[in-house]
Amino acid sequence: MNPMAEQLSPLHDEHVALGAALTGFAGWQMPLRYSSDLAEHRAVRAAAGLFDLSHMGEIEVRGPGAGAALDYALIGNLSAVAIGRAKYSMLCAEDGGVLDDLVVYRLAAERFLVVANASNVDVVLGELVARARGFDAVVEDQSADTALIAVQGPQAVEIVTGIAAGGDAKVLRGLRYYAAAPVVLEVDGRPVRALAARTGYTGEDGFELFVPPADAGAVWRALLTAGGPLGLIPAGLSARDSLRLEAGMPLYGNELDETTTPHDAGLGRVVALGKTTADGAPLPFVGRAALAARAAQSAPGRTLVGLRGLGRRPARAGCAVMADGAVVGRVTSGAPSPTLGYPIAMAYVAPDRAAAGAELGVDVRGRVEPVVVVPLPFYRRPSKA
Repeated sequence: MNPMAEQLSPLHDEHVALGAALTGFAGWQMPLRYSSDLAEHRAVRAAAGLFDLSHMGEIEVRGPGAGAALDYALIGNLSAVAIGRAKYSMLCAEDGGVLDDLVVYRLAAERFLVVANASNVDVVLGELVARARGFDAVVEDQSADTALIAVQGPQAVEIVTGIAAGGDAKVLRGLRYYAAAPVVLEVDGRPVRALAARTGYTGEDGFELFVPPADAGAVWRALLTAGGPLGLIPAGLSARDSLRLEAGMPLYGNELDETTTPHDAGLGRVVALGKTTADGAPLPFVGRAALAARAAQSAPGRTLVGLRGLGRRPARAGCAVMADGAVVGRVTSGAPSPTLGYPIAMAYVAPDRAAAGAELGVDVRGRVEPVVVVPLPFYRRPSKA
């Protein structure tokens, strides 16, 4: 893609000023790294990282029928989500293939915010508009009016509460995982309204802050100032990818796509086959029949597993997984793990090769490297004492 045609984040000038290496991603120019992938990854695990997520899509669904429209459009039971809480869900096709994985926030009784992956915003918007027809609901793309900044890591709470106005520091500290609340941030001596969500894509505690684009630069700089003494540094797409891989989180286009069902990815739990109408009948939603049939299969065609490398060469996406000289699967994501100190990967393999402890190989540029199947995730953040 011609870089001149790529969209620029509201924080683009901040990235340039910090010397970020920029790259094209899903039609955007985004920071790949600022210093080094390893330093940024380790900062998030030890202290905190500051991420620009403004390439993500934000779509509001509102109106008396908003909950019912999302129940039909998505595979989850969104009308049952409490106000102020969030839910991970997916948009599936009629055949059960995943069109995108999403986080949905219920902001009010009749107002939801759907956050879509940057590469799929147009697909998600189009499908939600089409699937909401017949419901008393309005679907509106608010991506251009929203900047998204994430602070992730053990020091995230201290950093974000450090720029909260008035009693909103207490609101932020009390926010539960997968919950969101409106807050006011004190930036450059003035208030900035934000939606703060205790969500993330790194395996660490943290917040995602939805702010007006015009205020994004000031909020970014305020967070850097507040977080610098606590070890916060800006982090790019490369660190975000290695962090989510350690946390065993799927990436659309790698672990998830139109040929993959939630069950294939080990995410059958997010398919709400038990949601019903008011009279107890099964609630129809797009993909229900196919997903019910997939859930009933006793022998799935493939299974997503974690692989721990026993050597030093990491597997990468697309590498063949081998057993007894035959191809039994394919790697979807792979990299060296900075936290664990050995190569890790996720891969789809034949079910009879998916048991934890199974010894397999991965073809890395013509040489088969030994790996062993391990449970996902590879990394869990330490519990608080």
